[in-house]
Amino acid sequence: MGYKLKSHSGAAKRFKKTGTSVKSRSSSRNHILTKQSTKRKRHNRGLIKLAGTTLKMVQKLIR
Repeated sequence: MGYKLKSHSGAAKRFKKTGTSVKSRSSSRNHILTKQSTKRKRHNRGLIKLAGTTLKMVQKLIR
């Protein structure tokens, strides 16, 4: 019998599983926000759903 696979702890802190996809926080939201337009900051506010190759890579890390 094999051993249990551990999830990648760094990825586990950054991504959350949903029913079919994975949610993550938008990038460019930590510092140097003064040079960004209000529209850009507003659109980065919520969580985004991952898709494509990024989704497959993250699912492998968080299992």
